[in-house]
Amino acid sequence: MKIARFTLSLAVALLLAASLSAQNVVSQWNAIASTAIVVNAKEGPAASGVWFAYVHLAVFDAVNAIDHRFQPYLFTSNPPAGANMDAAAIAAAHWILVNYFLSQQPTLDTEFATSLAAISDTAANIAAGRSVGEASAQALITARANDGLLANVSYTPPVGPGYWLPTPPSFGLPVTPWLGQMVPFTMSSPAQFFPDEAPYALDSQQWIDDYNQIMTLGALNSTVRTAQQTEIGLFWTEHTGQQYARAFQNLATQKGLQTSDTARMMAMLWAGYADAGIGCWNAKFTFSAWRPVTAIPVGGGNSALTADPSWLPLGTTPSHPEYPAGHACVTGAVSTILAGFFGTPKLAFTVDSLVTNTTHYFNGTSDWTHEVENARIYAGFHYHHSVIQGRVLGLKVAHNLTQRYFGKAR
Repeated sequence: MKIARFTLSLAVALLLAASLSAQNVVSQWNAIASTAIVVNAKEGPAASGVWFAYVHLAVFDAVNAIDHRFQPYLFTSNPPAGANMDAAAIAAAHWILVNYFLSQQPTLDTEFATSLAAISDTAANIAAGRSVGEASAQALITARANDGLLANVSYTPPVGPGYWLPTPPSFGLPVTPWLGQMVPFTMSSPAQFFPDEAPYALDSQQWIDDYNQIMTLGALNSTVRTAQQTEIGLFWTEHTGQQYARAFQNLATQKGLQTSDTARMMAMLWAGYADAGIGCWNAKFTFSAWRPVTAIPVGGGNSALTADPSWLPLGTTPSHPEYPAGHACVTGAVSTILAGFFGTPKLAFTVDSLVTNTTHYFNGTSDWTHEVENARIYAGFHYHHSVIQGRVLGLKVAHNLTQRYFGKAR
C-alpha cells in the first residue's frame, strides 16, 4: 500500500472533472445516492448500505431486464426493442431514492431530468427504458415492505464487566439496533453467519494480549504507534458508505465498465455490504461486548491488567457494541466480492479519505483488508480478535452471495 497526499490544484480539479464525465449513469447515480443517503439523510456507516442496496438492486434488475445477461435478483420483463438501458438505470435509482427520501424529491427530480436529458436516443426508447426502471424499483419496494427498516427494536445490554457501556463523548444510546434484525438481501436470516467464536473470556490470556495491544497502539497519546499507523487509523474513520461509494465509482471508471457491468458490480457490492452489516449487527447486539474506551479505564475485568482511568482512543468510538468489528465485516465482504468479480485478488484499488486528505493505493484485496483490520486497532476501536472474526463473517456473506446470486443467465 502506498499513501499520497493530494491538494486541490487546478490539475487535480481537471482530473476529477474528467473522471466524472467518464462515469456511466450507474456510477453517477451511486454518487447521487451517497449524497442523499449520507450527506442529507445522515444515515450511519453500516446502515447506509441498506439504502445503497435498495438503489443498486433495482438498477441491476432494470438494466438486466433489457439485456438479460444475468440471473435477475427479483424483477424481469420483456420491454420493447430499443428500450434505453441508461434511462432504465436512472429511473430505477430515482424512483427508489424518492420513495425512501421523499423530502429530497425536488433535488432528486432535478438530477433525474438532467440525467435523462443527457441521453442521446429517441424519445420512445428513453420512455420505454424509464418504464422498465420504474417497474423494477416498484417491485423491489413492494418486496421489501415490512423488512424491518428503521423498526423500533429495543436493546438493554447486560450489566457487568465485559458488557457494552455508553461511550464518550456523547454517552448516547447504541445506534441502529434494528439493523441486526431486518430481513437480509442474500442471507437466509440475520444470524446465518453468526460467529463461531465469542469474545475472549476476561480471564483468558488472549484477552490480556488483545487488551494490552490496543491499550498501547490505540491510545490517543500512544508513544509506540508510528506516524504512518496514526494516519492509517484516522484514514478509515470517514463514513464507510461514503468512502466506499467513491472508491467503487472510481474503480468502475478505472476499469472502463459500461452500464450493464457496473450495475451488476454495484448490486453485488452493496448487497454484500448491507448483509455483512446486518449479520455483524446481529452478532454485536447478541454479544454486547464493551469497547476499549470503557474497558481500559476500569482494568478490563482482570486483576492481571492495568487500568488507566484517563485512557482515550485515537478516534471517537462509534456508539454500538464492539464484537465483531463492523468495518472488518463489510470490508471482508466487498473485497471478496471484488476479487471474484474481476477474477483475481491481485486487484489495483484506490481509496481516498476526507478525514486525512490522503489516498491509499493497494495492489491486492488482502493488503486492503489487512490495513482496515489494523486501522481499527490503531484508532482504538476494536480488539484484534474482533477484526479477525469480522472479516470471517464478511467472507461468508460474500461467498454465499456470489454462489447464489448475480450469475450468468441460463
